[in-house]
Amino acid sequence: MTLAQFLQQKPYLFWYVKDKKNISPEAAVEAVLNYGDWSDVQTLMRIIGQEQMAKIFFNQIKNKKRVNYHPKTRNYFNLYFAKYASGNLR
Repeated sequence: MTLAQFLQQKPYLFWYVKDKKNISPEAAVEAVLNYGDWSDVQTLMRIIGQEQMAKIFFNQIKNKKRVNYHPKTRNYFNLYFAKYASGNLR
């Protein structure tokens, strides 16, 4: 399954976007972590990889002045990726 196919099957993640084929992996990670369920998170990890997903997440929370993650979501995945993603991604 490709990222575009996955996002086509999950209209509630990008209800505000007409063309879901051109959504970036960065936007997909943010939407899935904020609005998806655990099954969505696992599917996205299989598509783009846990390491890539963790790298995107840490870049988003570290390099932006405004972070769009809910506080509980940010805290949970900060701990989750720190424990389960190998390498020094922070």
